Amino acid sequence: MNLAVQIDQTGGHPAWVCRQVVTFVVANQVFATPIESVREIRGWQKTTPVPNAEPNVTGVLNLRGAIIAIYDLRRSLGLPPNDRTSSSVTIVIDTGDKLVGILADSVSDILDVSPDDLRDPPTSDPVNGPEVVGKFIVKGETVISLLNIEAVVN
Repeated sequence: MNLAVQIDQTGGHPAWVCRQVVTFVVANQVFATPIESVREIRGWQKTTPVPNAEPNVTGVLNLRGAIIAIYDLRRSLGLPPNDRTSSSVTIVIDTGDKLVGILADSVSDILDVSPDDLRDPPTSDPVNGPEVVGKFIVKGETVISLLNIEAVVN
C-alpha cells in the first residue's frame, strides 16, 4: 500500500494524508510515523555524544558510513530521559533532506489509516514553534499521535 504525505504550503501545520503508519511507544504514549519514511528499525546502541548539541539529541550513530543524529522524543516532549532497555529501539526516518533516528521505548504495529481517522490537534502557542504532533489518529477508543518529524528535528 502506498503512502502520501502532503505538506500544507500556506504556512499552516502539515496536512497529513496517510495509508499506513508504524506505531511506537514513548513514555507510555503511542506515536506513529508514515511507514514510507521509515528506513529501518534498529535495536538500541550507544551513541557518540555531540558537544553543544540540542538537548533532545542523544548523540550520533554511524549507519553504514552515514552519520545520523539520534533524537530522544522524551526530551522533545519535555520529559526526562529514560534508561534504555532491551526493547528500546532507534527508528531511522528519512526526512527528505537527511536521515535521522528517533529513540523509542518499543515498536508496536503497522496500521492502515484512512483520512477519516485523522483529527487536528488542539491549537498550541505559535511562539513555541510547530507542534510535535501533526495529527491524531483515532481508531475506535484509541488515540495515536502522528509525529511531526520536522518539529522534532528542527
